[in-house]
Amino acid sequence: MSDASLTVLFEHPLNEKMRTWLRIEFLLQQLHNQKALSETAIALTFFRTVSDLLDVLERGEVRTELLKELERQQQKLLQWSEVPGVDMHLVNQLRSQLKTRAASLMSAPRMGQALREDRLISLVRQRLSIPGGCCSFDLPTLHMWMHVPQDERDADVAAWLKTLEPLHQALTMVLDLVRQSGQFRNQISLNGFFQDNAEGADLLRLRIGLAYQLYPQISGHKTRYAIRFMPLDSENGVVPERLNFELACC
Repeated sequence: MSDASLTVLFEHPLNEKMRTWLRIEFLLQQLHNQKALSETAIALTFFRTVSDLLDVLERGEVRTELLKELERQQQKLLQWSEVPGVDMHLVNQLRSQLKTRAASLMSAPRMGQALREDRLISLVRQRLSIPGGCCSFDLPTLHMWMHVPQDERDADVAAWLKTLEPLHQALTMVLDLVRQSGQFRNQISLNGFFQDNAEGADLLRLRIGLAYQLYPQISGHKTRYAIRFMPLDSENGVVPERLNFELACC
């Protein structure tokens, strides 16, 4: 099951902090993957994603939680520096990057504020909840913007995304370190069920063979979790009595 092309990777947060971070990562990835707004349909997808991101950022203390995690990761690296034979160059390099990300995030304006104040984004957000509310007669400003030269639209998008860079860089580094903290191990579920302890973990990562056509339903929190494997075809699908899969507790 080590061939990634033959497996499906699932990730499940074990606390609200990680749930929020994964959602923000998901939305940022979409924004960066649809930067060339060459058609109105693509542009509306981009603006819906921006609106979703701003809604998520309104909830909770995202900046505070990320700064705490950046500090926690620095302390973990400090402990690693005391282990004989550790690559100190790599440890110092990572600690320096963490400090840079923290300083950039701390000095940045309120996250998403520049996007909230942008006139075009604000106008589009007001119409997104209305079915068909982004027609040219509803949003002539957007209609006109879609007819300016592509390089001007690209410049606007680049400027919008630049305001999110402190968040993007800090979150990417934090999630990379969290994911690397847990190794995948072979596990077996019996009759589609598996449970274990998750003391101090933030994230579960599962690899399941694509051929099984199964997905996990996971319930859990910071101390314990349970996994129930379900067939994609709810009527005809079969769950093996003994199912091999890979699991990382991060």
